[in-house]
Amino acid sequence: MVDAFHAPAGPLQGWTKPSTLAVTPPRAGRTELIEQWHQRCAALGLSRVERPDFDPLRRSDLVVARERNQRLFTHAAPVMEMLLEQIVDTDSMIVLADTTGTILHSVGDDKFLQRANKVALTPGVSWAEHSKGTNAIGTTLVEETPTVVHGGEHFIHANNFLTCSAAPIFDPRGEMLGVLDVTGDQRSYHQHTMGLVRMSARMIENQWLSDDYGNRLRLHFHGRAEFIGTLLEGIIVVGVDGKILGANRGALDQLDMSIAALRMQSLTSLFGITASAVFDHFRAPLPTPMMLHAANGQQFHVSARFNGPQRGVVLDMPVTSVEPRMPGGAGAPPVQAAGAAAAATQHPSPSSHPPFSGLHYLDTGDAQIAAALQKVRRVINRDIPLLILGETGTGKELLARAVHQDSNRARQPFVAVNCASIPESLIEAELFGYEDGAFTGARRKGSVGRIVQANGGTLFLDEIGDMPLSLQARLLRVLQERNVTPLGSLKSIPVDIAVIGATHRNLREMIDAGTFREDLYYRLNGLVVRLPALRERSDLDVVARRILLAECPQDTPEIDASVLALFKAYAWPGNLRQLANVLRTAAVMGAGESHIYEHHLSDDFLEDARRVRPHAAPLAAAQAPAPPPPGAPALPEAAHAAAVPEHTMRPTPDAEPRPDAPPEVPRTLGEAGIDMIRSALAAADGNISVASKRLGISRNTIYRKLRWNNRD
Repeated sequence: MVDAFHAPAGPLQGWTKPSTLAVTPPRAGRTELIEQWHQRCAALGLSRVERPDFDPLRRSDLVVARERNQRLFTHAAPVMEMLLEQIVDTDSMIVLADTTGTILHSVGDDKFLQRANKVALTPGVSWAEHSKGTNAIGTTLVEETPTVVHGGEHFIHANNFLTCSAAPIFDPRGEMLGVLDVTGDQRSYHQHTMGLVRMSARMIENQWLSDDYGNRLRLHFHGRAEFIGTLLEGIIVVGVDGKILGANRGALDQLDMSIAALRMQSLTSLFGITASAVFDHFRAPLPTPMMLHAANGQQFHVSARFNGPQRGVVLDMPVTSVEPRMPGGAGAPPVQAAGAAAAATQHPSPSSHPPFSGLHYLDTGDAQIAAALQKVRRVINRDIPLLILGETGTGKELLARAVHQDSNRARQPFVAVNCASIPESLIEAELFGYEDGAFTGARRKGSVGRIVQANGGTLFLDEIGDMPLSLQARLLRVLQERNVTPLGSLKSIPVDIAVIGATHRNLREMIDAGTFREDLYYRLNGLVVRLPALRERSDLDVVARRILLAECPQDTPEIDASVLALFKAYAWPGNLRQLANVLRTAAVMGAGESHIYEHHLSDDFLEDARRVRPHAAPLAAAQAPAPPPPGAPALPEAAHAAAVPEHTMRPTPDAEPRPDAPPEVPRTLGEAGIDMIRSALAAADGNISVASKRLGISRNTIYRKLRWNNRD
């Protein structure tokens, strides 16, 4: 298989660091284009003398934003570290931003990071055009093409010392995932920087495609045979019926087609061959590349991949999702979740075991959970909407995914939309889609919208109570009529979806206050179930044991009695997500020991927990091994990178054995160390130097471990 971390090795070799090359200004002839961008900013009410906005997201909101984009970060972080080696010592930094323009992560030269901080170029700050004017990140989001903004081309004068090169990152279906950017001192500009950024974005895109379609037929092609296996190759994904499901940027460039046009094609219409013929050819021993001709006469050398998933399915509770996300709760790393998502899209072989019940798996012995699950079982496949209530972190999305998994729609998409995380100005377009040119800043090719993406499957509307009142009427009409009309279009698209809503708000109080429509409430609450907070559950020890089994499947430590008592006395405001964070850190700190003791817990958690139990001395001190040496890092439990997805919690040894249970996915000490590094980076807001000092390891060690972590 050719993945993003094997394919790019060739193209990146031979690049010379920009600092060793002659510095030249951006190409001429940009005056009219820059003027158009500036006029757009002026129309937004911005001033060129605006002061830098130092009002970033609250830390908790940044954690949510990072968690929402965890899969993007997982694929991008190693690529960013690889790119950093190409531009080191050039007064530059590398930035990853999401589709709202919010900076999620940055790495770079320490001195330049400090300069960038003075203009709020730092994690948690939005660099969308409406906030920061013309800049590479925000302008790329609008233009959806690689963009250079150099020196005085920035709209806001305070940013004129910067030179920025950014490229969008797309998924195989053409939906934008985020932006990768290299920013430096404008005196260090070099024309090759954009080439490095574009190739790095393609690396991320190709890895995303591999994770999405690990078990699908993928055709790797190029007009020149020597370019197959490099970042210049095209990759198209083919369904069992021969239809084109997705493609990378190289395929679109070579075929000169948009992703929307390409997805309307089949192998037969594109290359005049059937999927079965391709399978037959490449199943032969030592098959040779095929020569295929496109309808316009182009000739391509073609190789095929239809290998199994790159990572084992976690549990046997696969996730089928248009964009696999990391639910807030306990489980395995997001890279495993992505592998499970890819495997779940495939048809099982006749000899495969019957699918495992997601709802049965969630039954961990708590009476309230059991009662909720029993209710849910009765409405599956009955076309009855489900509304899940509960505090943040109680596992609402995990339950929604389990319902989808156990339903007749399990092989169709599960599309999750967090109504609280999408800006109010964008949520209508995000949900319903839009036509080309429907509004200022709209993507040139339009977008089908999340509701249409969920056609045939399940639409999960998380935090539905945060949906703007103006959109509630339109959502109600869609749910009643099962038709969607994209913005700027006169055509309605029929949809067949199961709807699951979730919220931590009191919708009845919102109805009384006039902030939530009563008719929409009764349309969503065919069945209402409430998930208890962790402090209200009787199965904390079982859940904690599952988390530890996920972290340390071999030599799983026990939880010391004093720690378990501390856990049971604690209120757990972050619920399952917080428990998973605490235990993951403790498992790393206590690696190799037989028990989790109090000195393995992070200091901030102990401080909070001991407020509840001020009279309790750490009983484990007398029976535990010697405490860790002075200066050993204690990681904040709120660090987003330590969050463990709920969908990978493993059953306890006491659970009734299932003959069809697959083998556990092993977890090594090296993987635990990677998680520890990610936690330290999160706590340091991505600052490599600070994280290396806290961990007591060198910057190069962090670079090396992150760079190679995701290689298969």
